[in-house]
Amino acid sequence: MATILETFVGSCAKKLQDIITDEAILILGVKDELIELQRRMEHIRHYLHDAEQKSIKEPAVNYWLGQLRDVMYDADDIIDLARSKGSKLLPAEHSLSLSRKSSTCSILSLSSCFSNIQTRHQVAVRIRSLNKRIENISKDRVFSSLKNIEPTREASASKLRRSSNLVEPNLVGKEIIHSRRKLVDLLLKGKEKGSYKVAIVGTGGVGKTTLAQKIYNDQKVQGSFNKQAWVCVSQDYSEITILKEILRKFEVKLAIEGKSFFLVLDDVWESRAWTNLLRIPLHDAARGIILLTTRLDTVAVEIGVGHARRVDLMSVDVGWELLWKSMGINEETDVQNLLKLGMDIVRRCGGLPLAIKVIAKVLASRDKTENEWKKILGKEITGALYLSYEELPHRLKQCFVYCAIYPEDAIILRDDIVGLWVAEGFIDEQDGQLLEDTVADLGRCKVHDLLRQLACHLSREECFVGDPDSTGVNVMTKYRRISVVTKKDTVVLRSMDKGIDDALFRGFPYIRVLVINSLIDSVPSCIGRLIHLRFLDLDRTSISCLPESICCLINLKILNLQGCDELHSLPFGITQLQSLRRLGLNGTPINQVPKGISRLELLNDLSGFPVGCCTDISKKLQDGWKLDELGHLLLLRKLTIVKLEAAAPTTDSLLTDKYYLKELHLSCSERAQEPYSEEAIINIESTFGQLIPPRNLEVLVIYYFFGRRFPAWLGADTQLPSLKYLSLIDCKSCEHLPSIGQLPNLKYLKIMGATAVTKLGPEFVGFGVGNPGSTEAVAFPKVETLVIVDMPNWEEWTFVAAEEATTAAPRMRVLPRLKKLELIRCPN
Repeated sequence: MATILETFVGSCAKKLQDIITDEAILILGVKDELIELQRRMEHIRHYLHDAEQKSIKEPAVNYWLGQLRDVMYDADDIIDLARSKGSKLLPAEHSLSLSRKSSTCSILSLSSCFSNIQTRHQVAVRIRSLNKRIENISKDRVFSSLKNIEPTREASASKLRRSSNLVEPNLVGKEIIHSRRKLVDLLLKGKEKGSYKVAIVGTGGVGKTTLAQKIYNDQKVQGSFNKQAWVCVSQDYSEITILKEILRKFEVKLAIEGKSFFLVLDDVWESRAWTNLLRIPLHDAARGIILLTTRLDTVAVEIGVGHARRVDLMSVDVGWELLWKSMGINEETDVQNLLKLGMDIVRRCGGLPLAIKVIAKVLASRDKTENEWKKILGKEITGALYLSYEELPHRLKQCFVYCAIYPEDAIILRDDIVGLWVAEGFIDEQDGQLLEDTVADLGRCKVHDLLRQLACHLSREECFVGDPDSTGVNVMTKYRRISVVTKKDTVVLRSMDKGIDDALFRGFPYIRVLVINSLIDSVPSCIGRLIHLRFLDLDRTSISCLPESICCLINLKILNLQGCDELHSLPFGITQLQSLRRLGLNGTPINQVPKGISRLELLNDLSGFPVGCCTDISKKLQDGWKLDELGHLLLLRKLTIVKLEAAAPTTDSLLTDKYYLKELHLSCSERAQEPYSEEAIINIESTFGQLIPPRNLEVLVIYYFFGRRFPAWLGADTQLPSLKYLSLIDCKSCEHLPSIGQLPNLKYLKIMGATAVTKLGPEFVGFGVGNPGSTEAVAFPKVETLVIVDMPNWEEWTFVAAEEATTAAPRMRVLPRLKKLELIRCPN
């Protein structure tokens, strides 16, 4: 906890340094108090590293850290409060271009300076009180026993050694390999018996799931069943969720009746998951094999498995092999001199493969010397997993512990968790990168249940995860983060129907993250009181409008409004949210927007930019934004532009200067059969011609383009050298596809609904990559997946012109790395 606190204290001190000269702070007259608060924070921060080491064994130190943590959360709240109150005192016409170091009286009139004395007094009193509390903490006898250690500068997260997933199927040891082969043979023999069940039993982290993964992906198994599915059950399973997952993957009962299937039920804790839910719907299948993993022998017996295979703890010899292989070492001789120390480390891990792999990642970042390995062995720790946590940089510790808010076995999407980390202030800018780009580009992940238990343990005093009915409201108020996890189908919050009662917000005045994905149809104006809010997710709700008070959320960084079918307009105040980094509007039919989206200069994810003719609906709203307004948004990483048919003609290249842009979606509106006018076709071709992406673009998706020819830049290898993913969806008017065979880094290509195309010929291949006209040239050099869907008029597929085919062999290689080809609904 203390190391996370060290980062938190540093973050608060930096915030204070950044805001002390803001006009909003100067007007409150609390500059000196804030400077003193910052000084005390910096001083106390030097003692936190030592406090962490002592807190594990000394309850008094742990209690002292808890007091300090509460004070620091209050300090973070006061920083937001001061900015919010000060901003309201500034006159509306106050120019942001004024010097931040101007004196208060030069900014405001004399009458304005005295108009809100009470507000200034209240803020000042709270800051002085906070200073007094920190002073008392620093006078505590615990503090006097701590050593002053200069906070270390952390290594860049992007420079840390990256490794494979902890549960990656990487088996070592003859016994484990033998178990896999024997179970595969057993399952295939069991298939002929009809319904047959097998269990893998063992303690947590021993490798049950890893063995099951290896069996599931075995080539013999893959080719022996009509249907296969993998479902995580977990301790906190929901009956409805499991049944939906089975139905989705198998489409029971029609999909499996009379056919063979292979179903893995991972991490089963109770036999009810089988007896009450799955036994009857799966009973009628002709040949069904169930493989389950569980920690409990009783579960295997109650379910009635035909065979149970116990996975035992690893022997020291096998554990040593797993240790050095998990370090990325190819030959044991490279670490033979460390054999004795390595085996001692394996013994400390208790024979658990998960613990051994985690320790291996720690050792891989150290020098391969006896001294370094002795340091690991000599650590006085509560377990091997805690050691891996202890070795993380400070920032990553916060990010790891934050994963405790997710339910067991939850799939964590990269963009979701990174958005939360950014909103909470856990990520710092590095080397000119945007915050969102400093995190590894992984699509999704899951947290092993043992690691999640560690995260829950470390965050137990700040984070509540579970059923809110199991504890009282008075107890809940001490938590900073609440994640509802329950086996019930419904969780009822006080006074909550399809609207949100004011009482809900009054109960959580300091809330920073609010996610509501349910059937609510209104948001009360009192949401504007939540001045600490950083992350607001209202995706897939039934709201029809947002209150203007949203402009008071000056700290809001993430606003998600995707899939809100009843929401047609955005409030005027949204353009005042100058801290906003993401605005998600995909799938929401917005047709009324405020003027001035270009003011939100920190936006880097704008998913849903509705283009309009800029017809005024009122003094403050218009029917869409001009493309020109994108010019000021230089930090965009992800951009989705919709309703491009409404764009006014332009001669400017609007996207080429977007240095950070990695993902671009361009969409016209889906239209019925009525044809577009010739003027509209010329206009859309011109518009797309000016939307030239930057060279660093990696993902491009085009929807419903109705021009007759694709823009010239789409087939230019010099224009799109970094493009990896290209999808052309329902571009029905183009008779020829662009020359994309020469894109050097394209890996995924999908073409769907190109109904006017009759031939894929040399113009599609282009000149390839390499020396044109030589045998070294390659078309689609890195494409691994090619998907072509709904092309009913496609008749011919050739890569060379007819005259070339009769005179010489093809002069270039085509699709040399293709792994997957899908042709769907292409009848000719």
